Amino acid sequence: MTALLTILGIVLFVLGILISVALHELGHMLPAKAFGMKVTQFFVGFGRTVWSVKRGETEFGLKAIPAGGFVRIIGMMPPAKGADPTKVRKANTGPIQSMVENARTADYETVAPEDDGRLFYQKVWWKKLIVMASGPLVNVVIATVLFGGLFMLYGANVAQTTVATVTDCVVPASQATADRKCTDTDKVSPAKQAGFQVGDRIVSFNGTQISSWDQLTPLIRANTDKPATIVVERNGHEQTLRTSTIVNQVRDDAGSDKFVSVGFLGVSPEMRVERQGPGYVVDKMGELTVATVKAIGNFPQKLVGVAKSIVGGDRDEDSPMSVVGASRVAGEIASNQSLTGGERVAFLVSLLASLNLFLALFNFIPLLPLDGGHMIGAIWEGIRRGLAKLFGRPDPGYVDVAKLLPVAYVAASVIVVMGVLLVIADIVNPIRLFNG
Repeated sequence: MTALLTILGIVLFVLGILISVALHELGHMLPAKAFGMKVTQFFVGFGRTVWSVKRGETEFGLKAIPAGGFVRIIGMMPPAKGADPTKVRKANTGPIQSMVENARTADYETVAPEDDGRLFYQKVWWKKLIVMASGPLVNVVIATVLFGGLFMLYGANVAQTTVATVTDCVVPASQATADRKCTDTDKVSPAKQAGFQVGDRIVSFNGTQISSWDQLTPLIRANTDKPATIVVERNGHEQTLRTSTIVNQVRDDAGSDKFVSVGFLGVSPEMRVERQGPGYVVDKMGELTVATVKAIGNFPQKLVGVAKSIVGGDRDEDSPMSVVGASRVAGEIASNQSLTGGERVAFLVSLLASLNLFLALFNFIPLLPLDGGHMIGAIWEGIRRGLAKLFGRPDPGYVDVAKLLPVAYVAASVIVVMGVLLVIADIVNPIRLFNG
């Protein structure tokens, strides 16, 4: 049964990814067709074609490697200024120029004379921007719908004011691990000294009434190493506990390698799943977006740790994963007998939603071959043409994104290498959410 659930979890997650990819590409295709651009191919996957069918001028299909997808819009690579795009130019000015001209030529092999006016580069800049932005925006919508449904229909874990665990000793976050045990040299935690017990409900902290754990946390952190008087409710009666918080290291943000020194008490809250409203979804999406942007910024640094894990180093639980790793985690979640059915579904939905949010923000990076690279080209074209019109200058025309192809090839190579590295790490040293 465990193996069957694992396979089912993997299959459902991969299917969710493929649907997300298809919807992303649909986000590009629909506005492209609406603006009169010619779209010749719509494929999910890469490599050998497994199945395809032609509807009108567009071929729809599936390819053998389920690692992405693409929509082919004719005329993405513009001709050189003043050049006839129907004639092959002899590029003898160097390898980079040859690379650019060969790409232009390859792009125009599929262009027919009747396609004039329907090419991507011929369209006004804001139409190009909408076409390229719509793909990742669809992923944002998918993430929002999934997270919204999860939070409003199932609920979100909310920290209560009731104590779930009392820490025995103080361990800096930089040294904390799942199997770290207290030693004789570790300091006893302030909560242990004060006599906290599991089940205590915190009523006030230094005279401030406590209504939520989010209210309590900043009070503890700001207290540094000062005295603390905490009123708790235990077995229906209020008791006053006294201690002094101490300064300890904690991570600056989730997934961050930076640490800050703050006040520490040594208690953790009881968690309860509670349904949330639209306002919570909006706030949470903002928090997740900021956290994902920071994660992308820390990606190169995290990748160093991933590379070390391949040759025997420890794999951080918050290190990035490939689709292979995420699928393995999905299978692990689906087969975990310690979770309820609702918890398994919630985990899988959250994983797929997080992946969509990551793909959206990653694609917004202003670098070819990502969607953001084409978006920046369209925006720059709009700025140039707008300034020229404002100052009465000649129209500078379209932005020649083909000149950025050498950079795009380098970026694509780096992305492929990173992807391969993550896949290898996810095979030889995978992240495991649950022990045993």
